[in-house]
Amino acid sequence: MFEGSLLGDKTRMTELSRDMNAYIRPSPTRGTLGGVTRTTNEVILLCEGAGYDIVLVETVGVGQSEFAVADMVDMFVLLLPPAGGDELQGIKRGIIEMADLVVVTKADGDLVVPARRIQAEYISALKLLRKRSKVWSPKVMRISARTGEGISDMWDKMTEFRDLMLVSGELITKRRRQQKVWMWNVIQENMLDHFRSHLAVRDQIPLLEEKVVSGILSPGLAADLLLKAFKGRS
Repeated sequence: MFEGSLLGDKTRMTELSRDMNAYIRPSPTRGTLGGVTRTTNEVILLCEGAGYDIVLVETVGVGQSEFAVADMVDMFVLLLPPAGGDELQGIKRGIIEMADLVVVTKADGDLVVPARRIQAEYISALKLLRKRSKVWSPKVMRISARTGEGISDMWDKMTEFRDLMLVSGELITKRRRQQKVWMWNVIQENMLDHFRSHLAVRDQIPLLEEKVVSGILSPGLAADLLLKAFKGRS
C-alpha cells in the first residue's frame, strides 16, 4: 500500500462489518500522519446527512492526528493498551488533556492487574490537569473486547457525556468553534500547496532545504528568502 486505506478495518470489525445498519469507510491517508485529512470532517457531515447518528473516527495514533481529530468530534476517547513500561511518560500531555474519556483496553487474563494499575495512574494524572468543561470531568475505564466487560458501561458514559454537553449548551459552542478551526485549516493547507507549487519558489525549495540541512543557512533565513521570492512574483 502507498498512501492508501487501512483495509484491515473490516477484517478487524467482524461483527460490525456484517451489521446492515453500520457503514465502515477506510480512509485514504493521502500521506498525512494518522490518516486524518481535510476531507475527514466532510465525511463526518456526509455520514450524518445519510442518517447515521453515531459516527466513530479512528486514528492510528501517531500524535499529530489526535490533535486534528479532536477538532472535529464531539467526544475524544483515548484508548490505551495495558503495555509495560512507564505509560504516563510515553503519552503526550496534550493528548491526555484533550481526552473526554480514557479507556484501558485488553483488561482480561494476565493483563487485568496491569490494566488496573494504569487506570489508577491515569485517574491520578487527570486530577492534576485543568478542567475544560463545567459539566464533565474526564473518566478512566477498563474494557475487554474479548469478554465484553466494561463495554456497556463505556457506552453509558458516552451517552451521559452527550446529554450533559447538550443540556449545558457546551456541545453547540464546541461545534461552532470546530467549524472555525477547520475553515482556517483548509485555508492554511491550500495556501501551503499554492506556495510550494508557485513558479517563483518551487525550484528553490530543494536547494534551500539542502542548505538548511547542511548548516549553510538557518531555517529562518531560508524561509525569508522563499517568502520574499513568493511575494515578489505574486
